[in-house]
Amino acid sequence: MATYNKRGYKAPKPKDIADDATNEIDGTYDGDSTTAEVFETLDVQANKAEDWVVKHQKLIMGVVGAIVLLLVAYFAYDRFIAVPNEEKAVNEMFQAQQYFKQAVDGQATPDSLFTLALKGAEGKLGFEGIISEYSGTKSANLAQYYAGMSYLNLKDYKNAVEHLEKFSSDDEMLKPIALGAIGDSFSELKKVDDALSYYLKAAEASDNDFTSPRYFMKHGLLAMMNGKKEAALKSFKTIKEKYSTSSEAANIDGYIARVE
Repeated sequence: MATYNKRGYKAPKPKDIADDATNEIDGTYDGDSTTAEVFETLDVQANKAEDWVVKHQKLIMGVVGAIVLLLVAYFAYDRFIAVPNEEKAVNEMFQAQQYFKQAVDGQATPDSLFTLALKGAEGKLGFEGIISEYSGTKSANLAQYYAGMSYLNLKDYKNAVEHLEKFSSDDEMLKPIALGAIGDSFSELKKVDDALSYYLKAAEASDNDFTSPRYFMKHGLLAMMNGKKEAALKSFKTIKEKYSTSSEAANIDGYIARVE
């Protein structure tokens, strides 16, 4: 069979073919290696990182040491200061709580008992002292509630608001009662809008058949007395629809009729 070669065609040498095949397999061309370059770059970067660590070793150790000291200080504070302070505050407040309970129960003269609860007696701190001496403890927070309620009973409404607004709780009874007491204080101070706002907060703070209808009713009555019929109607209807078994719902139809 005849073989025809194209003009200018030059058959490759066996060595050239072998070299090309080898290059295709190992990914190298003209003696350069892309993979080698990548590893060389990584080595350079790693060396730079090592140099930075060595150069800033004192700084790094200082930061680590500071973090360790903070952790140690936190646990030491919690164990040797916070917990003992909490126990002391509980013991200190017991007598003030007894005065408060006696005042609420109507024993002796309530006003004098509320005052003793606030100021302390018989070598024990009152609620004001607990707040001052044991700031940051759970007892100090609870003392804010007791102090606010004491001032409310003493008709010192500004101080009642001041303390009750500082009280924080997720308890389904204490939280709405505290908010409602702020509403009562603002109502006595003739700050109607503030009172209405807090009555709604109290009514919605915990959905139950005791506090919710109670504060919806207070909101409705105050709104009605101040010509805010739409707001009053909304609260009265809420009582009728959601809390029909509550004592507030007994005569609710009459109130609804008055504002419709």
